[in-house]
Amino acid sequence: MGKKIRNIIFTAMLMAVLSAGTVSARQLSLVVQDTTCQHHFCSRTQPCPNVLGCGCVFNNPNATTGVCGFIAARR
Repeated sequence: MGKKIRNIIFTAMLMAVLSAGTVSARQLSLVVQDTTCQHHFCSRTQPCPNVLGCGCVFNNPNATTGVCGFIAARR
């Protein structure tokens, strides 16, 4: 019975460590995407950098230039 409990505790600790690493990697990925996508100007003929969720945001429908920003919903 003691070995079974130790295995359960070990598995729980291992899952906690792996989950923490996954969250950190996701956060780092969003930071890289933020700095790559934003602070760029774009137009209808010159798109934003090829980053997932990054798109050209126009202030009004008649505008010819815009600013790159995230247009996809984040989790």
